[in-house]
Amino acid sequence: MAATKTANVNARIDKDIKAQAEAILSQIGLPRSVAIDAFYRQIIIHGGMPFSLTIHDPKLPAYNEMSPAAFDRMIATGLAQARADDSFDLEKVFGELEADPEE
Repeated sequence: MAATKTANVNARIDKDIKAQAEAILSQIGLPRSVAIDAFYRQIIIHGGMPFSLTIHDPKLPAYNEMSPAAFDRMIATGLAQARADDSFDLEKVFGELEADPEE
């Protein structure tokens, strides 16, 4: 038998964030309470936040948007990674992406 839910969670968040998230939850048929419960369970499973809290620019700059020094730094980083064999086998990566997650 499932445990009776007896605790409440109250949080103040930006109304636009709430509306956007709830629209997505509605589209997938997931009640807000179930989504919050799932998030808390993931925190427990991971022993922390279930995603990385980092600041990054997801867009790589185009060559014409970079200074010569920035371009040289990017190339030097890639070269150092290649020399250190800090890479992933392309076939293996695509194999994992295409694999059935239930396996």
